[in-house]
Amino acid sequence: MITYDFEKPIVELEKKISELRKYAAEVNIDAATELGSLERKRDVLSQEVYAGLEPFQRVQVARHPQRPYLQDYLRLLCTDFMELHGDRRFADDQALLGGFATLAGRRVLVLGHQKGRDVKENMRRNFGMAHPEGYRKALRLMTLADRAGLPIVSFIDTPGAYPGIGAEERGQAEAIAVNLRDMIGLGVPVLCVVIGEGGSGGALGIGIGNRVLIMENAYYSVISPEGCASILFRDAKRAAEAATALKLTAKDLLQFGIVEEIIAEPIGGAHRHPEHAAQLVKAALVRHLDELCAMPPDALRQQRYEKFRRVGVFSEA
Repeated sequence: MITYDFEKPIVELEKKISELRKYAAEVNIDAATELGSLERKRDVLSQEVYAGLEPFQRVQVARHPQRPYLQDYLRLLCTDFMELHGDRRFADDQALLGGFATLAGRRVLVLGHQKGRDVKENMRRNFGMAHPEGYRKALRLMTLADRAGLPIVSFIDTPGAYPGIGAEERGQAEAIAVNLRDMIGLGVPVLCVVIGEGGSGGALGIGIGNRVLIMENAYYSVISPEGCASILFRDAKRAAEAATALKLTAKDLLQFGIVEEIIAEPIGGAHRHPEHAAQLVKAALVRHLDELCAMPPDALRQQRYEKFRRVGVFSEA
């Protein structure tokens, strides 16, 4: 597993635990007391390290290649997933998936960005950066869910919408703008959760929800730290400085009212214990869906509209 510099003390302890466990098995001795002491020490150290992460370090965790992606959550949370394909205009964008599934006994539309696990899959998934046909597919499916009266659950995990020439020629900005407009008018609950990267309009294109949740080590920002540093400082190496200035961490976003809840992650991040992370996500989704499904369509539309009208509002002293 890939490790970052700030994780090295934890990794060293885990190595000692592994070596002691292996040695105890080879010589047939009872090392339970020593192992328990080392494991407690590791857990305390992990809590301290992850509680004190800098903003850019959380960005690194959000980008961890072993972090659970949309398909992992579908496997761990849902049953009867039936993927639907295509925007009926150009193509089927594999960077953005969607379909109907059963979540805790409730039929829902699930959609979201999907990254790849290796080079080949990342090329096919375009590193989770959707094209305009991906956003048009998402809106087609959300409209279908609206007609069927089914709640929508959106998983956000993208560096941003794909900025290539072809995507711009096919109307990338227009596709996202139409999604922003039309998602406001949906008469069913829309619940969004940022599970990794929440980059710019690429995230907003499926992120206009009645509630927006975010995982503890995810981020949500108008631009990536590297992009911000390149524009403002003319130096992408100042990304850590930019990340701090952008206020993109879960705690910052909750404070500003951008998100409604932070979903805790297992110690060491979601990539260390995907099953546990999925259960924490499921508990939050079910709780919010229960509340939202009790609201009438007009109330859902009005609440969603007012939520996003409040974003960025401030008063000067």
